Amino acid sequence: MLSKRLRSRVLAATATIAVGAGLFAGLGPLTSGASSHREAPLVAADPQIDATDLYAFVSPDRPSTVTIISNWIPFQEPAGGPNFYAWAEGVRYNINIDNNADARPDLVYRWVFTNHYRSGNTFLTNTGQVTSLNDADLNFYQTYDLTLINRDTDTTKTLLNDAIAAPSNAGDASMPNYNSNLFDGAVQDFGSGGGSHSWVGQADDPFFLDLRVFDLLYGLNLSEVGDDTLAGFNVSGLAIQVPKADLAEKGDAVANPIVGIWTTAARHSMRVQAADGTQDYTGKYVQVSRLGMPLVNEVVIPLALKDYFNGSRPTQDPAALPLVEDPELPHLLNAVYGTDIPDSDPNTPGIQRDDLVAVFLTGVAGLNRPNNGTPSEMLRLNMSIPPCSGGGCNTLGVIGGDNAGFPNGRRLSDDIIDVSLRVVLGALLPTHQALADTIGDGVGVNDVSFNTEFPYLAYPSSGSDPSPH
Repeated sequence: MLSKRLRSRVLAATATIAVGAGLFAGLGPLTSGASSHREAPLVAADPQIDATDLYAFVSPDRPSTVTIISNWIPFQEPAGGPNFYAWAEGVRYNINIDNNADARPDLVYRWVFTNHYRSGNTFLTNTGQVTSLNDADLNFYQTYDLTLINRDTDTTKTLLNDAIAAPSNAGDASMPNYNSNLFDGAVQDFGSGGGSHSWVGQADDPFFLDLRVFDLLYGLNLSEVGDDTLAGFNVSGLAIQVPKADLAEKGDAVANPIVGIWTTAARHSMRVQAADGTQDYTGKYVQVSRLGMPLVNEVVIPLALKDYFNGSRPTQDPAALPLVEDPELPHLLNAVYGTDIPDSDPNTPGIQRDDLVAVFLTGVAGLNRPNNGTPSEMLRLNMSIPPCSGGGCNTLGVIGGDNAGFPNGRRLSDDIIDVSLRVVLGALLPTHQALADTIGDGVGVNDVSFNTEFPYLAYPSSGSDPSPH
C-alpha cells in the first residue's frame, strides 16, 4: 500500500481536481502526448523507456493463442538518422501476467538487448543495401534474449537467445523490400513445435487520434478534430503469440480464462557518465515505466504523481481509488462544454463512478472480472471470448456490442479515444448513454492497414518517404 504521506497527496490531488474544474478558465493549455506517449516527466526525457501502448487479444487467425504487443519509443520520425531508434541496453523490458487476480505477476516475459557494430569507422547505420537481418551491410544491429520468469515456481527459462530485432526502416534505397525481408523476417518461433512466436522491430504507430485534445479539449469548440496526428510516425514493438494455456493459472484456460496484463521497464539505479562518452550501470534494478490500461497515467494520474505511478506496483493501486471514482476529465469537459458530471450513485454525497472502477480496476462483471480479485490497474482479457468476425466487429469494442474488444483486452483497431471519452461521460450509466454516444475525435481508423498475421502491426513508414505525415 502507499505510505500515509503519499495517500494524503493522492487525496489532496483529488480535492484540487474537484475545485480546479470551476477555475478552468484560468488554466493554461494542457500538455501531454498520445495514449501513454510522453505521459510523465521522466519518460518524456528518456524515450527508450517510454511505453506507448499495450495490446492483448485472442489471435484472430489462431484463436487458440493470445497475442500481446508492447510498444515503446514514441514519435519516431522515419527519416530520423543517422542514429535511428534503438532499444536501450541494460534495460529489462517486461510483459507481466497475473493469472490468479492477486495483482502480482505470476509470469514475466522479459526482453534484454545488446548492441552490435560491424565497423566503428563509419557514421552509417548501413554501409550498403540490406536485404536480410544477417546482411553484412547492416552495420548496426541489435539482438535480444527473451526469457520467461515463472514467479510461482521460481524458475527462469530462456525462450530465445541472440535473436535479431528488425532495424529502423532507413529508406527504400538502403533497405529494398524492407517489409518482407526485415519486418516479416524478424518473426521468431519458440516453444514446443514452434507454436509460439516473438517479434521485435519498428512498426507504424497503431494508436490513432487527434492529439489536439490537449489544446484545451479540441480548441474549446470542437473545431480541432478529425486529424490523425500520429499518422506517419513509427514506434518500436515487442510482440509475442502464445497458447492460452501458457498464460492461464495451472495451464487451464477453460477453468481460468481471465488474465491481467501490464508492461514495465526497469534499469539500474545508477548510471555513471564518463568524459569519453562511455556509461557504466550499477545498483539494483528499479522500475521506471509502467503501462496497462490506456490513458490512465495520461489523464487520470495528476502531474505530481506520474513518475511515482511509473515506479509503482498494481498492489498499490487501491490507494488511488479516489482518482478513478472522481477523475479530472469529466470536470474539464463540464467546464468547457457544459456536459454533466456523471455519478453512478447521485443519492450519496460526492461523486462515485462504479462504472469506471469496473473498467479500470476490477474488470467488468460478466465480461472480464475475476472472482475475488484485488483492484488494480491492468488490461484484463477473458481468453474464452472468441475473436469477432464479419459484421460483429466494432471499433468501439464492448460499448459497440463487440465483447472481443476493449476493455476486454485491447485490439489494434479499437478506437480508444472515442471509447474512453464516452465511458468517462457515462456511456455505461443508463442516465447518460444518449449524450455519451455522440462524442468522439473524428478519427476512427488507423492511417494505414494492419497486417492480418502475427505480429499484426502495420509496416513502418520509410525514411525515404518525403511526406510521411
